[in-house]
Amino acid sequence: MSDNAPDTDTNMKTLHAAFVAKINAVLSALEMEGALPPETPRSNVTVEPPRDPSHGDLATNAAMVLAKQAKTNPRALAEKIVEHLGRDPDIIEASIAGPGFINLRLADTAWRRELQAIAALGSDYGRSAMGAGQSVNVEYVSANPTGPMHMGHARGAVVGDALGTLLAFAGHEVTREYYVNDAGSQVDTLARSVHIRYREALGDEVGDIPEGLYPGDYLKPVGEAAKAEFGARFRDEPESEWLDLFKAFAVERMMDLIRSDLSLMGIEHDVFASEAALQAAGKPEEAEAWLRQHDLVYDGVLEPPKGKTLEDWEAVELPLFRSTKFGDDQDRPIRKSDGSWTYFGADLAYHMQKAESSDALIDIWGADHAGTVKRIKAAVAALAQGQDKTIPFDVKLVQMVHLMRDGEPIKMSKRAGNFVTIAEMVEEVGKDVVRFTMLTRKADAQMEFDFTKVVEASKDNPVFYVQYAHARIRSTLRKAAEEGIAPSDAALERLGSGEWTLVAQAAQFPRIVEAAASAREPHRIAFFLYDLASAFHTYWHGGNEDASKRVIVAQDDELTSARLFLVTAIGQVIRNGLALLGVEAVEEM
Repeated sequence: MSDNAPDTDTNMKTLHAAFVAKINAVLSALEMEGALPPETPRSNVTVEPPRDPSHGDLATNAAMVLAKQAKTNPRALAEKIVEHLGRDPDIIEASIAGPGFINLRLADTAWRRELQAIAALGSDYGRSAMGAGQSVNVEYVSANPTGPMHMGHARGAVVGDALGTLLAFAGHEVTREYYVNDAGSQVDTLARSVHIRYREALGDEVGDIPEGLYPGDYLKPVGEAAKAEFGARFRDEPESEWLDLFKAFAVERMMDLIRSDLSLMGIEHDVFASEAALQAAGKPEEAEAWLRQHDLVYDGVLEPPKGKTLEDWEAVELPLFRSTKFGDDQDRPIRKSDGSWTYFGADLAYHMQKAESSDALIDIWGADHAGTVKRIKAAVAALAQGQDKTIPFDVKLVQMVHLMRDGEPIKMSKRAGNFVTIAEMVEEVGKDVVRFTMLTRKADAQMEFDFTKVVEASKDNPVFYVQYAHARIRSTLRKAAEEGIAPSDAALERLGSGEWTLVAQAAQFPRIVEAAASAREPHRIAFFLYDLASAFHTYWHGGNEDASKRVIVAQDDELTSARLFLVTAIGQVIRNGLALLGVEAVEEM
């Protein structure tokens, strides 16, 4: 456990950081007293709200996880901790529950300071130094440059982008990377498809696109661009004269289209790494040489695939990576029988390159790549040994999104040929709806995206519910300003239990940020925002039946100013959370 609050004045520490520091101080005091051994590890000590709010405002498991080191039982250690905490004026009650959990009830002064901390920190409220400047490479999307971005890419794109923002907010140095798969047969197919559209642009009758090529109309503009670039020069030339040229041309144009599609969702990358350039630089050969040197690659013959007989299986000696040494079910080839690199062989070299400039790697992959996770993790672990360092490597799998409209599966796009594009999706429902919705489920859980439901004005639509909370707050502040009343912390003592409940919900934000960053799970921010919006709407509706509970209270400017200060802080936390998701906080709805 460590105090990861921003470097601010002590009184401006967030409540979470302040109580982490208080528990740390108590544990240090117990070490001085001999009740704990010196420098007792505290990494498993937590400070967080109890699951049941009736138990208190905060709870700590310190006695439970440190009792063994203290050579006592958890409850006995908890009594010593409670004795110290009972002297703190911000704690009105410290009690022991069960075998040794400690529950805390906080004084109103603690909540008042949290409101003031939110106001003082503003857009930095919740920011953490937890990452300690560790460099993290987050690779996401990395779709083959053979077509426009579609719904199959959107979820991974949003998850990766939001994760990058979250990690940066938590103190990491983040590089957002896109791996361009511009080597291999799919790029040859793209070049041939573009050549047909090029001939079409020159006026040739091309008929139906041949089986195995890309038929989408999105390649027509690329064909027109090829006509403008090359004229009729390659109209009737043999493939050997134009294939390499058209590959480079087509990839460049498709990447322009991909960047444009991603920008519609507010997504940008710092680095676009080329597979072709990687291979031209000899990186796969370097990786193979190092792995052979350390007996992690050998020449061998794979067993026949299941279902194959000796008659239809030809045994070929291939360079194999010893992935079974790392828990895989069989060793994996890094080259094909023709000497070209397998996808795995090129991929491990790519990760070797990323590891040279990063402290940690995170890949966002589609769920269809689940079978590759174990072997690529093994390869990265092996290659990291050659750099005399450990490379934390995490792969987040993103499940499919099922497109619906009014509960029915949606028809595919005519423009793309067989899928709905990101451009079409954003045009219909907007960037913010797409981004927020994609984060309303864990990445590894399948989800439905219903074009009708995601724009509904209802509590069941998280996007609307959170945006509406912020819009309500901004509307209230505008109305108060018209009446000449401004937010003020001068009379926060007039706020009551209903207000402190709302502050307690908002005060979880810094802890949620750190937990979400540690778990690499940006959807936790979306869940938090929905809970905070729900708490705010509950507070707001209290004024519908009781005028004294409204934010703007007639003939009581002092209480109104205090409540305006409160809701301003709630609005700030909502904005900060939405910013992590890449979603705009709207002013009105």
